[in-house]
Amino acid sequence: MKTVFFDVDTQLDFVFPAGALAVPGAELIFPALTKLTRFAVTFGIQIISTVDAHSEDDPEFRIWKPHCVAGTFGQTKTVGTLLPQPIVIPNQVMGRDSLLTTVSAPQIIFEKQSIDCFSNPSLSTLLQLLAADRYVVYGVATEHCVQHAVFGLLATGAPVALVEDAICGIDTNEIQKTLTKFREGGGTLTTVTAETGGI
Repeated sequence: MKTVFFDVDTQLDFVFPAGALAVPGAELIFPALTKLTRFAVTFGIQIISTVDAHSEDDPEFRIWKPHCVAGTFGQTKTVGTLLPQPIVIPNQVMGRDSLLTTVSAPQIIFEKQSIDCFSNPSLSTLLQLLAADRYVVYGVATEHCVQHAVFGLLATGAPVALVEDAICGIDTNEIQKTLTKFREGGGTLTTVTAETGGI
């Protein structure tokens, strides 16, 4: 069975308290994020990551304060979630042939300018090529970018598990609504220990 880890927006501007759009308490899941990454490396599990990569005058900044501007320190992924020489897919249409050259990469990073990672038109195509049997999702923020990721992945027909102790959100009520909707939609909740066997 092919399991793919799906790492959502674990960037400095979101995860660390000094970040431009920090998710309160997200720094507490940093050890869990690191453990999942190390486990993936050890056992050859592919990681698909999403990252915000905004321009300085990105239209999204009318909704959210400026964050994750491409090339800035805050846009960088946290060290514990980044593998050497990842493949980066910009937010544009890429042909199947081009994407085929990336499918065996240990980590593929999808750039986006929206809270919905599926706004990158190449993501759905790559997922079709990967044909994963199961997705394990973690990252921030639970009721925003993570929510879009899990429901987009559920739409592929593959089982999706959300790692409860490796996610963090902003609004408690909205987080609970998201988790309830996720379970009702066929998703399951898991933990870091369950996914890594305590290794």
